[in-house]
Amino acid sequence: MLKHNVTLENVKKAFKYPRQAVDETLYEVCYRIPATYANTKRTIGTNVFSREWDLLIILDTCRVDALEAVAPEYDFIPDVGSIRSVGGRSPEWIAKTFVEKYEDEIRRTGYLSANVFPERILRNRHHESASISDEQLTYRLLRRIPTVDVDALGHFEYLYRYEPVGEPGPLGHEGGGTPPRYVTDRGIQVGRRDDLDRVILHYLQPHPPYVVNALREGRDELYRYEYDWWGYLGETGDYETIWETYLDELRYVLDDVELLLENVDAETVAISADHGEAFGEYWEYGHKTGSLHPKVRTVPWVETTATDEGTYSPSFDPPSETETDPAIEEQLEALGYRM
Repeated sequence: MLKHNVTLENVKKAFKYPRQAVDETLYEVCYRIPATYANTKRTIGTNVFSREWDLLIILDTCRVDALEAVAPEYDFIPDVGSIRSVGGRSPEWIAKTFVEKYEDEIRRTGYLSANVFPERILRNRHHESASISDEQLTYRLLRRIPTVDVDALGHFEYLYRYEPVGEPGPLGHEGGGTPPRYVTDRGIQVGRRDDLDRVILHYLQPHPPYVVNALREGRDELYRYEYDWWGYLGETGDYETIWETYLDELRYVLDDVELLLENVDAETVAISADHGEAFGEYWEYGHKTGSLHPKVRTVPWVETTATDEGTYSPSFDPPSETETDPAIEEQLEALGYRM
């Protein structure tokens, strides 16, 4: 039986969180599965390789209105435009971005990602071999997209491997995501060393869990709304706390982007997102494959420049080529993902 979000667990949730239950069941079957299939036949959205840029910065789960809210705090964001993303969730965005149509450009591009899915989609081709009984239909439909293999990229790195693997606690790898500094450091190193026409840096923030306030306050544990905003919102209706926490997480990564842009050379820098996030608008929550929700599918597009002023030197050494790949499944669980 093909797996989707209509499960006994979600039926039980319907009695507790009826609005979220509509998203998990009715929306999944009635429009996200058909929308995913349609996206495998014809692209819904704008492929970033059709735009002009030298350095593309992807802020995972960044909404247009969120970036607009904090833009006055950052001189490198002159104004915030938008494009329509090719995916409602990272696997869909990756599968629809790195397609055969743009293989020539892809071969001249370096992709450095803190997101867990490039490894699964581009290297392991997990969506093509996933068991029917274990994976959602929307995820498995991605196998129909003519996605290139990871070897087509001019350079590829999965930045999880730069962190100390197995660091305990919610703010470490077992309960959180790759901090932005690992992406910034490696982006500077590659930018100064490699001769690539284009580079994509994929930051994980502002994707939950939201850790920055705990880090600043010296807390060892996260509050409920920082690691489970979905359930917190369903119980309390406290949208404002979640929104402000989300904006703080966005500032967390933008502070690093500011450092990056002072230490790389790029005539045209684009800042965008793989997808956005829905916080209950139109009874949709989070971000899911096949979503056409305007807060999920419409993403920022900011153009700026970068000049290497030499104000910063990266603080870690790359791992050896023989180093074992990290446990991606543990990272997926930490980020709240279920296929």
